[in-house]
Amino acid sequence: MIEQINVGVIGTGWCGGIRTKACSDNPLVDKLFIAEINDARRAEVAEQYDVHEAVSDWQNLILNPDIDTIIISATPETTHYPMALAALQAGKNVFMEKPIATTLEQADELIQTAIDKEVKFTIGYSQRFNSKYAYVQKALTEGLIGEPVTCLVSRHVTRELGSKISGRTALSPAAMEATHDLDFLLWCLRPRKPVKVYSQTAGKLFSKNSDTPDHQWILVTMDDGTTITVGAGWILPLGYPNYAHTWIEVIGTDGALIIDDSHKDVHLTTTKDGIRYPMSSMPGEPVNHTYAGPMYEETVHFLDAVCRNKPVLVKPEEAKEVMDLYTAADLSVERGEPVMLPVNSYG
Repeated sequence: MIEQINVGVIGTGWCGGIRTKACSDNPLVDKLFIAEINDARRAEVAEQYDVHEAVSDWQNLILNPDIDTIIISATPETTHYPMALAALQAGKNVFMEKPIATTLEQADELIQTAIDKEVKFTIGYSQRFNSKYAYVQKALTEGLIGEPVTCLVSRHVTRELGSKISGRTALSPAAMEATHDLDFLLWCLRPRKPVKVYSQTAGKLFSKNSDTPDHQWILVTMDDGTTITVGAGWILPLGYPNYAHTWIEVIGTDGALIIDDSHKDVHLTTTKDGIRYPMSSMPGEPVNHTYAGPMYEETVHFLDAVCRNKPVLVKPEEAKEVMDLYTAADLSVERGEPVMLPVNSYG
């Protein structure tokens, strides 16, 4: 019989709220704890879900010996490292929203601590749990289009979402948006490794008030000659506050695979708001008894991995490889020239 676990969720906003719901619904979770600094939100979540205890200080969850597993969904992203390190040092399994860290040195320390403590540690790259994306990985693994030659992912989100993301952190579009697609393509193309990256940014909107670019494009060369192009922008008009439009092309020696992930298959038209896409965000939305998005399933996967002692889909070492790649992309923007991989230094 599988034993239940006790889970603590740190941060219960948009993403943390999804994680909390998934834990509350799951029979593998016995007691659910939350830490949320916003008093109104803490009370709302505690009332909405089966929460055993709700606190304002995240350290209370780390110090609680009854909690087996910690999910870190707090913002800004700079808070993740001290939370994850404390949880891992306390011998707790940790799920943390991307990115794995803000420096490569921090990433290495978290990975080694998880190894030393023999606990589960994974990063939230939720698009691996999107069925369309999983099909790309399946097709490449099975050789359905022959050897991959070039891969493209173009992702754009609304300027409202872009303002929220860029307003809470100094990290680039590569680190905060394109990171999902870099992880996805590296996952699809393993065991191939990235060896060179060139990147550029530009901006005409956000740059009026800050140093934030409007978009970033990244060109990666793999060790077998396969090329990757990833574009990430966050200035789409406000058609829907969290709308994400993505287009994927994978061209191989024996075929091609095109994925339309633009979320235009469901649109709601009203006289008040015009056309909107109500099921179009990357994490997904609850729809009564079901859930339209990968983040819920990703959370369930982690709970199952902890309870059944199964491998996590996203290894922390893979998340560090993604970090190495987008760090090189940002360095390429700064230098205006290609950068060889791995960067893998603490300079």
